[in-house]
Amino acid sequence: MKLKRLSLVAVMLIGSSAFAIENTKVSGNAELYYGTQSSTENDTDMFNKDSSYTNFAARLDLTTDLTKGVSAGVGMQVVTTLGVEHNLVDSVWSNAHTASASTGATFHSALGGNLQVDSAMWFDEVWLAGTAFDTTLKIGRQSLDTPLAFTETWGVDKNTFEAVVLINQSLPNTTIVATYIGKSNGSADDMSSNRENNASNNLNDYGAAAAGYVSADGLFNTFGVQGTYAFGLVNNSFKPLTVQAWYYDMIDLAQAYWLQADLNLDGILVGAQYASTDLDDNANLGTLTSFAPIGANTEATTAYSAMIGYEAKDVVTVKLAYSSVDEDGTLGVANTATGSVATIGGVSKLYTEMRWNYGNVSAVGADTFAITAQTKVSDIDLFLGYYDTDIEAGSATVQAVRGFAARELQEVAFRASTSFGPLDTAAAIIYADNDEVGTASDAESIDLQLYLTYNF
Repeated sequence: MKLKRLSLVAVMLIGSSAFAIENTKVSGNAELYYGTQSSTENDTDMFNKDSSYTNFAARLDLTTDLTKGVSAGVGMQVVTTLGVEHNLVDSVWSNAHTASASTGATFHSALGGNLQVDSAMWFDEVWLAGTAFDTTLKIGRQSLDTPLAFTETWGVDKNTFEAVVLINQSLPNTTIVATYIGKSNGSADDMSSNRENNASNNLNDYGAAAAGYVSADGLFNTFGVQGTYAFGLVNNSFKPLTVQAWYYDMIDLAQAYWLQADLNLDGILVGAQYASTDLDDNANLGTLTSFAPIGANTEATTAYSAMIGYEAKDVVTVKLAYSSVDEDGTLGVANTATGSVATIGGVSKLYTEMRWNYGNVSAVGADTFAITAQTKVSDIDLFLGYYDTDIEAGSATVQAVRGFAARELQEVAFRASTSFGPLDTAAAIIYADNDEVGTASDAESIDLQLYLTYNF
């Protein structure tokens, strides 16, 4: 690849031939995701405009070695509908989109009509890293993978963080992590949302984004209240067993712990998880009036999960899991970057997490049972999962914030995926039965989803 043909992203790093171009790697992908739903709640049928959602997306990543032990990376993401919201779909996948006035446009009637979906483009990674003496320091905009603050990639884009991360591996079979997270472009910190009392066309507020874990326009905002310190230790001294312990200081919000142990011994799988989030007195949870009562309710939330399974290599993997979240608590135990700061979160790391209806398993008062099976047939990966969660009513404060008293939810998910060279393909069918206890709301839905990803 000649220098004159590189994108602006590459030029930003390459500069004036300070190093050999062979040290630079350019990669990325282009995605087309489509979903459609039939639902008894909205009385919709599959493939109708009002029941369908889609997104086109592309990303470009560049990493390079600047000098010995020093590297850098830049990543750019774009999401667009190419205008199909006017005639084929009425929702999108990504909340990074915004909606603006367009005469005659018909996107999502709940937003008032006469709107179009605007494309969004942003840098989701811009980082510098250095390694010396078994220690790596990474500074800047980057992906993270910790139990209570992590990057999600199940939609067409990914949420990232502005953070300082220090990783040390001096001790045998041990990784020590210390990080400060200052900003996030996850939906939990989206300043354009109703949670912050902003009257905007935020797609998540209107249920118009099926996988809306990124903030509007991908903008980065303060993580939590004043940022978060996180410390972790991962040990694998006994090879079949991996144990990890994490502590989070969410400044002026909460303290949290996560403990986990996973055993894989000759195909026998056993896992245990324990989490606790303890809300600070008068914690600042945003400006929305409905959050005001939370400040006086500082009950800690505890959760645990257990998993047992068996893996027959190259044949099948079966897992059985159970989790329980304390009904007397206040905060959930999901991804703090993408879920609401109170009770209902985004995706969680619990063994029982569902495949599509995220935010329920990790909610305060949720008891969940899950059984999953994975296998491969003729180069096609197959997955089948059944999930059953029962969310207790909890306190009046918790009910007021999450918008319902109690809920019973069952999900059955089937997914088939395979690759043709650089092209990844997948299809999924998800059935859900959502019964909000004490109300007339008992909705059944079936989602059909198609995924196409071209990697380069």
